[in-house]
Amino acid sequence: MASSNATASLDLPPLPPYTLREQEPLLSWIDDAYLALALPVVGYWVVSLFFHALDVFDLCPQHRLHTPAEVLARNHVSRADVLRDVLFQQVLQTLTGLLLALADGPAMVGREEYDVAVWGRRLRVAQSALPALLGLVGLDATGLGLKLAKAGWPQLGGALAGGKYPWAAHPIVVEGVRSVAPGFARWELQAARAIYWGLIPSIQMAVAVCILDTWQYFLHRAMHLNKYLYVTFHSRHHRLYVPYAYGALYNHPFEGFLLDTAGTGIAYLLTGMTVRQAMIFFTLSSVKTVDDHCGYALPWDPLQRLWPNNAAFHDIHHQSWGIKSNFSQPFFTFWDRLLGTIWTGDEADKLARYERSRRAADRKLSHGAEGHKRPDGLLQPSDSELSDRSGTASPDPIAAAERLDDPQPLRRSPRKKAQPATAASSSSTGQQGSGSLKNLRGRVNGSVHGRGGGVLGVESNH
Repeated sequence: MASSNATASLDLPPLPPYTLREQEPLLSWIDDAYLALALPVVGYWVVSLFFHALDVFDLCPQHRLHTPAEVLARNHVSRADVLRDVLFQQVLQTLTGLLLALADGPAMVGREEYDVAVWGRRLRVAQSALPALLGLVGLDATGLGLKLAKAGWPQLGGALAGGKYPWAAHPIVVEGVRSVAPGFARWELQAARAIYWGLIPSIQMAVAVCILDTWQYFLHRAMHLNKYLYVTFHSRHHRLYVPYAYGALYNHPFEGFLLDTAGTGIAYLLTGMTVRQAMIFFTLSSVKTVDDHCGYALPWDPLQRLWPNNAAFHDIHHQSWGIKSNFSQPFFTFWDRLLGTIWTGDEADKLARYERSRRAADRKLSHGAEGHKRPDGLLQPSDSELSDRSGTASPDPIAAAERLDDPQPLRRSPRKKAQPATAASSSSTGQQGSGSLKNLRGRVNGSVHGRGGGVLGVESNH
């Protein structure tokens, strides 16, 4: 498709002709649209397996937010169920993306230089206002421009004079008549290319991130404030009191579609991204979600350093005492700060709560915690827990879900520090407690590593 280049006025540089053509794929064996759907899935599992390797080989225990014992004692869903739901969610995302790709049609290229020239014209129009603006403060922009041009600064002088670059003019033929048209200064084309290839894509990415953060914050918050939405949909995700990387997309299918698939799709469509920009945006969003659920506060993790919404921030939301705070995801925290839903406890209080959870998990493992161990490696919840989770024992199912893991919440600012366990208290547990503690490591590994030796530590239920 060719474009004519009829220019009504020769006050501005003419626009170049262009011809549209179908864009060549980045990889010859896969279309860019399909690659944009595959990369987020690949990124999800690559990063998940990295963090799973940290778990399996115990490489960074000092940076773990929770102990392996907590994974076994506190979570209320098996790894096999998590894996199944995550894969289903990714299939649903991919099918939705395929439908969007079919509706979009092939990506076309060929008018890039034309669009760069359009931005060059806009810069020229902006320069035309400089003489009047400088005249308001008593400066002769035209005279100053001539002096700068004679002093060896022709481009700066031409800009101050209102975009006058006589040395850039070139002959053209319009409808058979030869004429002289103004040309672009070198800096105008350089600035126009920087705007077109750098500034605009950066703005599109920033706006897309803000759209996604806004979409997910208000939907996520609604899932917690509305009893029906929480019990029916969102409570499934909160079966993971101790999140791990590949459980990031463990959601009810409807919630996963609404929160993640629709959120990124809307951001992509509203910002007018290209397919290749979508590759970056979709993959970054997927990897960032995994990182937020990884269970590690790594000082060298670039995603955790760059964004305030990181694993440590989101992990508070997964605790019973923080479940009504820290709704923001996956990038920034500005909505939590603006609307007062950010967790405001002090650091000492937070550390005390985490330590209490660790001790409770150890006790639950060593004494059986009212129930028995299930075939999937998790501890069987007690009768009271099952009653609370079903919503039959409490008029407020959301409150019951919040009390499930923290029946006795700590005070905001404890005055006394927890006393370390003494040797006498340790010995008072008797031979039965000691015997159960001997198998603690094996029981934890059965959950974290998987009894069957699977790559993801998955053990199927039978």
